[in-house]
Amino acid sequence: MERRTFLRGAVVGTSAAAFGGTLMRGAAYAAPAQPGAGPYGALGAADANGIMLPAGFTSRVIARSGQTVPGTSYTWHNAPDGGACYADGTGWIYVSNSEINPSGGAGAVRFDSSGTITSAYRILSGTRQNCAGGKTPWNTWLSCEEVSLGYVYEADPWGLNAAVQRPAMGRFKHEAAAADPVRQAVYLTEDESDGCFYRFLPTTWGNLSSGTLQVLKAGSGTSGSFTWQNVPDPDGSPTATRNQVSGAKRFNGGEGCHYANNTVWFTTKGDNRVWQLNLSTNTYELAYDDSLVAGGGAPLTGVDNVTGSSFGDLYVAEDGGTMEICVITPDDVVAPFLRITGQSASEICGPAFSPAGDRLYFSSQRGTTGSSSGGITYEVTGPFRT
Repeated sequence: MERRTFLRGAVVGTSAAAFGGTLMRGAAYAAPAQPGAGPYGALGAADANGIMLPAGFTSRVIARSGQTVPGTSYTWHNAPDGGACYADGTGWIYVSNSEINPSGGAGAVRFDSSGTITSAYRILSGTRQNCAGGKTPWNTWLSCEEVSLGYVYEADPWGLNAAVQRPAMGRFKHEAAAADPVRQAVYLTEDESDGCFYRFLPTTWGNLSSGTLQVLKAGSGTSGSFTWQNVPDPDGSPTATRNQVSGAKRFNGGEGCHYANNTVWFTTKGDNRVWQLNLSTNTYELAYDDSLVAGGGAPLTGVDNVTGSSFGDLYVAEDGGTMEICVITPDDVVAPFLRITGQSASEICGPAFSPAGDRLYFSSQRGTTGSSSGGITYEVTGPFRT
């Protein structure tokens, strides 16, 4: 099988069809092709919520920081950040972190089969600056503290069981988590300018109370092979986890993380890159680098949270930039899917699809006010590729 090579924006090599036609299948995949209109066409004029969308898509506001969620008595948290969706019978639940310090935590909104909000509630309290996180295969939410010596907390999206601190997963400036059921690992990003990329191997899959924390080791380049090495002291004291293993690869501000089909993608905000690890071959490479998009004018800047659709599209939210969620398609086009207008002092967080894949949830962390108390959480409905 020929390995494609992209010059971070200019295509050189074979077509996506040679790899099964889907970016999520773990084939060798490097940087996306030239910016294009994307699978949904050009963005239209801003709607009543200030969101520019392709034809056929609509938006609604489901929650605002400091205000009760419509139809409930629950007050939505400030600075909504990372999120995920969970099937709930014929309905679903959207979970959202709160990136404030102190108090942080996470909340949830429950929907019935028609998308009507039926309840909202707190699932995690008393934590600090909960930024991103990740969904587990056993339907819990991993909420990560983005502070020095921060913890991962495992929370119940239904709010029935108390959240549990998971110190075995390491104490560092956590960002996102992505679970890999094949290798029974959870991958973790670190939001430091000289941060590392980790994986946690639970002693028993499905139980995060004990296990082994490992750090990725590789050369200084943008592609090559990698290995894993145990972190001697996951508690990060007195030596930070990222400084305990010689040869640990450094990444400039780890952010979002997503796993699918033997591949894990993660973003680094310091250099505006999307990275890919091919877990079948233990190799890594750049999937996107805005600085070298052919002809300039990169459509994706300020990379942050990331999620994937069942079709195989990767959706990357911007921290700042032009306040867009961009899509990277299986045929190697990167293009804006939506843009939020009038909120240049904010960032987009928590993209997650409903179980059916026809609704996308996300937040503008600081909304129109530029303050953590101005957060807005949205839903976009339309003909997503599934």
